[in-house]
Amino acid sequence: MKKNCEKRPGLQKKKIVFHQDNAPTHKIVLAMRKLRDLHYELLEHPHYSPDLALSDFYLFPKLEIILAVESLSSNQEATAAVEVYFPDLTNNHYRDGIMALEHRWNKCISLKGDYVEK
Repeated sequence: MKKNCEKRPGLQKKKIVFHQDNAPTHKIVLAMRKLRDLHYELLEHPHYSPDLALSDFYLFPKLEIILAVESLSSNQEATAAVEVYFPDLTNNHYRDGIMALEHRWNKCISLKGDYVEK
């Protein structure tokens, strides 16, 4: 927390909410203790929700579209396309995905856990 506040002094007045999935490695005692020591508020994640996983609703669907358009004839060509895709993404792309999470979270709540996208 101290390093975060040094880098971003505005965080001193704000509560940090940490969102993680339910992967077993994220729920081990050591990880949970560290989050508590940092005074992060943990935002619970539903057991499985593709609606709230950034990779499922924001990052990979765009990649899938790009890969579907290209005629890839080998795993090497697919790997090369992916290796070009990620470095070309701007910081804004990742920020926009994080910002979209709040809207999707609220939509998921209003649907009482039903899938946002059907």
